[in-house]
Amino acid sequence: MEIINYLKEFQLFSNTGWDYAKSLLWFIGLIVFFKLFKIIIIARLKRLSKKTKSDIDDFAIEIVNGLKPPFYLLMAFYVAVHPLNFMDLIHKIIFGIFVVVLIFQVVLTLQRIIDYILEKKLLTNVENKDDAKNKKAVIKLLSQIFKIALWVIGFLMILSNLGINVTSLVAGLGVGGIAIAFALQGILGDLFASFAIFLDQPFKVGDHVEVETEAGVVQKVGMKTSRIKTFNGDELVVANTDLAAARIHNFSRMEKRRVTFNLGVTYDTGSKKLKEIPDIIEKIVKVEKDAVFKRVNFIEFGDSALIFKIVYHINSSDLDLSLDIQERVNLAIYEEFEKKKIEFAFPSQTVYVSK
Repeated sequence: MEIINYLKEFQLFSNTGWDYAKSLLWFIGLIVFFKLFKIIIIARLKRLSKKTKSDIDDFAIEIVNGLKPPFYLLMAFYVAVHPLNFMDLIHKIIFGIFVVVLIFQVVLTLQRIIDYILEKKLLTNVENKDDAKNKKAVIKLLSQIFKIALWVIGFLMILSNLGINVTSLVAGLGVGGIAIAFALQGILGDLFASFAIFLDQPFKVGDHVEVETEAGVVQKVGMKTSRIKTFNGDELVVANTDLAAARIHNFSRMEKRRVTFNLGVTYDTGSKKLKEIPDIIEKIVKVEKDAVFKRVNFIEFGDSALIFKIVYHINSSDLDLSLDIQERVNLAIYEEFEKKKIEFAFPSQTVYVSK
């Protein structure tokens, strides 16, 4: 009791010794609380990580481990000394240090979260070393852009919390940013178009695509341009801005190919042979293991031919396989029609002259 009475009577900087003792107890108690909280959270996350295949829990453990002792020591110190009576200058200094360290820790944590999200989003379905290299370059550049933005925002928040008017500074940054954006409009357009391609992934390296009137295989998706190897053997270089705005046919995403064509026979073909044509073609298509027969229909009396419509599917997106199957089917149809004496029609006119 004597110690408590002594502490209550002792005065220093408008605070009693008892006030300092309570602040010290708060400081020690908060340090113990933060330490136990960290240990408990990590222990629970480790138990959860053993039950899941995802690496999100491992990343959460890494984030919690990133909270080092200086951070929660400062948190505990600020909460403990906040009730004490000091000069306004001392309170401002303590608050300023607290704000700087808190924002610094938040920015570091957000940086790690951004890196994790970018890697999870972009480093999936990597096709080859060039694709991985391009994606890592995009991750690095995007990460740097986001980090610069985070540090700028963090710096402005620090100034704002310290009582400094940042309105004019923000306005100046905005005007400067607009001027830079106008000066680098073309480059930035291609750069952000490349980000859109990487994030949305309408195609990837190795895909067979058709862009407007050109078709080929994607060789590289760069930061400014993309390269397509056309079937003629030349390399087509397309600006990413144009590529992002174009209508692209990605044939590599096809699960199957649909083959449809019309076939005409002469009007001399008898009705019996006309009825045999669907069965002939169906048998020919069913011989191909990668082809699925759909239908053959007698659809039209043409000007110089009786028209049949043939439809079948090929269970592959491979263009070479598709062309090989079509060739075999067409040759087989020609051979069977030759055996059955069914004549193919071609545009012709018959002129009758009356005497």
